[in-house]
Amino acid sequence: MAIKIRKQDALDYHALERPGKIEVIPTKATKSQRDLALAYSPGVAEPCLEIAKNPEDVYKYTAKGNLVAVISNGTAVLGLGDIGPEASKPVMEGKGILFKIFAGIDVFDIELNSRNIDDFIHVVKALEPTFGGVNLEDIKAPDCFEIEERLKKEMRIPVMHDDQHGTAIISAAGLINAAELVGKKLEDIKIVVSGAGASAISCVKLFLEIGVKRENIVMCDSKGVVRADRTDLDKYKREFATSRDLYTLEDAMKGADMFLGLSKANVLKPELLLTMADRPIVFALANPDPEIAYDLAVATRSDIIMATGRSDYPNQVNNVLGFPFIFRGALDVRATEINDAMKLAAVHAIAELARKPVPEIVNIAYNQPNITFGPTYFIPKPLDPRLLTTVAPAVAKAAMESGVARYQITDWDAYENELRRRMGNDENIMRVLVNKAKQDPQRVIFAEADNYNVLKAAQIVMDEGIAKPILLGDKNKIAQLIADNGLDLGNAPVIDPYSAETTEQCKRYGDIFFEKRKRRGYNYNEAHKRIRERNYFGMVMLHEGEGDALISGMTRKYESVLRPALEIIGTAEAGKKVSGMYMMLTKQGPIFMADTTVIQNPTAEELVDIALFAADAVRRFEIEPRIAMLSYSNFGSSNDPEPTKVRKAVEMLKAKHPTLCVDGDIQANVAFNKEILEENYPFSELVSGAPNILIFPNLAAGNIAYKLMQAIGGAEAVGPIILGMKKAVHVLQLGSSVREIVNMATIAVVDAQNKKRKRS
Repeated sequence: MAIKIRKQDALDYHALERPGKIEVIPTKATKSQRDLALAYSPGVAEPCLEIAKNPEDVYKYTAKGNLVAVISNGTAVLGLGDIGPEASKPVMEGKGILFKIFAGIDVFDIELNSRNIDDFIHVVKALEPTFGGVNLEDIKAPDCFEIEERLKKEMRIPVMHDDQHGTAIISAAGLINAAELVGKKLEDIKIVVSGAGASAISCVKLFLEIGVKRENIVMCDSKGVVRADRTDLDKYKREFATSRDLYTLEDAMKGADMFLGLSKANVLKPELLLTMADRPIVFALANPDPEIAYDLAVATRSDIIMATGRSDYPNQVNNVLGFPFIFRGALDVRATEINDAMKLAAVHAIAELARKPVPEIVNIAYNQPNITFGPTYFIPKPLDPRLLTTVAPAVAKAAMESGVARYQITDWDAYENELRRRMGNDENIMRVLVNKAKQDPQRVIFAEADNYNVLKAAQIVMDEGIAKPILLGDKNKIAQLIADNGLDLGNAPVIDPYSAETTEQCKRYGDIFFEKRKRRGYNYNEAHKRIRERNYFGMVMLHEGEGDALISGMTRKYESVLRPALEIIGTAEAGKKVSGMYMMLTKQGPIFMADTTVIQNPTAEELVDIALFAADAVRRFEIEPRIAMLSYSNFGSSNDPEPTKVRKAVEMLKAKHPTLCVDGDIQANVAFNKEILEENYPFSELVSGAPNILIFPNLAAGNIAYKLMQAIGGAEAVGPIILGMKKAVHVLQLGSSVREIVNMATIAVVDAQNKKRKRS
C-alpha cells in the first residue's frame, strides 16, 4: 500500500532552518519506510517544487548554505610549486578538515586538471548551484588574480583565494597591533616587502586599506626592488613599482620600520636587520624556514617585534585564524561575495581579540600561566574558541552593512549561541589537551608495548611531541613488530622485565616492593617474583620517578592494573578510594560519567568523594563542573534505599560545598530537559544549564550508560580516567584502538603535569 505524504510533512523534513534563525543542520530519521518516503520519493518532490518557484529556498531545504568547494589546479602547492592536481589533493582535503573542525563547514575538495584560465572559470561557474561558497587554493600567480576577479564578478556566491587574502588579513591584524606596541602610526610606517607573489600583493593592498601610505612601501622580488623602469613586470607588480633611487633589498632596508617576508629562507641577514629603524617590526613568514630565524632576530635586535609563520614561535600568522570564520559569517547571511568591507571587518575583529583578556582555556592549551597582549602575543592563538564567535559575526555584519547579504540576522546573541551549538564541543577539548600535553611532554610507561596498537600509538605520541614513551615488554617481539610494520620509535627505551638485562633493576624494584608490602601479605620471594610482571615493574618505575605516567589494560583485566597501582602508588588522600570516570565526547560537548569502573555500590559518603574527584578533574580541563546525581526518581519521588542514598549525598555536597552546582536525585532524561525542569522543578540548579558530570548510584548503572552512549549514541569514550591516585595511572579498555590509546596517553600526560604542579 502506498504511503501518503502530506506536503507540510515533506517540507518540514527537508527544512534546514526556521524563519528568522540560523539552525544547526539536524539529523533526520531514516529508519522506517515513511522516513525514506519523506527523504526521497515521493516526499522529496515537495521541496523541489518549492525551490523551482523560489530558487532562494535552496538554502532552506538543502545543505547548500553550509557547503564550500575548495578548488585548485595544483599549480602552486604550499612551497612545493607546480606539482599537479592529483598531488594537491591531500592539501585540499586537509583544508576541508580545518573548515569543519574550526567552523563546522562541510567541504568538497575539487582538483581541476586545467591550466587554462577560461576553462577553469567555466567549470567553477557551472558548480555554483551546488555550493554556498568557493575557496580557491594553491593557484599560481598571476593566474590566481584573474581567476578570482572574474569569478567574483560572474558568480553570486562568496569566492576567496585564501593564499592571497588569508595571509593578508592575519598580517594586517598583526600590523595594527604591532604598530600600537611600538608606538608608531600606520600612516608613518615605512614597509619593505620581500616577495611579490599573490600573498605579498594582497597584503600590500590590505595594508593600504588600514592606513599605510603607498609611498611608504617598497616591494622586492628575486631581481631586486620592483622599479617603474623595469620591463619584466606584470600589471599586478607594476601597481606597486617605485621610482625612488632604490635597487636592492639592502638599499630598501635602511631606516625601514617594517619588514614583511613572503619569499624564502635567510633573505634577511642580521646586518640588514641592524639597519632598520628603532623598534622594528619583522613578519618573516616563509615556511618552514623564515627569512630570518626567530632566535637570531631577537638576539640581533632586543627591540624587535616579530611574527613568523611557525607555530613554535610567538605570533604565528596562520590562515586558520581567518578563512573558516570568514566563510562562516559569509554563508550565514548568504553573502553574494566576500568584499573588502568583510575582509576589513575580519582584520579588526582579529586585532581586537588579541587585545582582550585571554580565557584560561587558551592559557592551559599553550601551557602559559597568563598570556597577555604584548610583544610575544599580538596575534590570537589558533585554539582560541572566541575566534568563531568574534570573527564570523563581524564578517556577517559587514556583509549586511555593505549590501551583499541576502539574509538578515536580527538577534546577534542568538546567532553567537547558534555558532557555539553548531560546533558541538565549544572547547574542542581533545585538541586543547593535546596542545597542553605538547607544551611539557612527560615520560609515559606503556606496559604492554609488545602489542601493535600500543606501539603505533607510542610512535604517534612521540612523533607529535605529546609524550616520551618508555616501552615495557618482550624485547624481541617489540623489535619484530617494529620491523614488520615499518614503525619508528627512535631511541625510546625498551625494557623487558623478564630478560637478564634487567636482573639488577628487578632486584632493586623487588626490594622496594617488599618494603612497601611486607606487612600486607607478601613475603620476600613473592615480592621479587611478582615484580617481573610488567604492571608491577612499571608501577615501581613510576613510584621511583623513573617515569611520569603509566597506561595499561589493553590485553589484561582492569583489576590487573588497578591492584598493583593501589599496592605501590596508593591514593592521593589517605582513607579515600579511587574511582573511574569516562569522558564522553558528544555533539553537545564533553560529558563526564563516574563511577564507571571501580566502586560497585558506593555509600552516600563515597558518592560525595566520587563527585568531588570528578569536579576537580573537570576543572583541570578548564570546564566549570555542573553535576547531576542520578537515580530512577526525581527529588524524593521514591523513598527506596538507592534514591535516598543519592539525596543524602547531594545534601552532604551542598553543605560542604555550597557554591558547587550539583542537584539530585534526578532521572537522566530530566537532567537534560530544560522544559521539564522549568515546568515541574523550577527550584533545580540544573534549570540554568545542562549537567556535564553524571554521578551514578552504582557501578552497574554507570558502566552500562557509558557503553550504551558509545555503542548506540555515537559518543567517543576517553577513559577510564582514574580519579584519586597519587600519580598518573590510567587503564585502557580491552582491545583499545590506536586512537583511544593516543587519547589516553594524552590524558595521562596532562594528569602527570597537574600532579607535578601540585607537588611543587
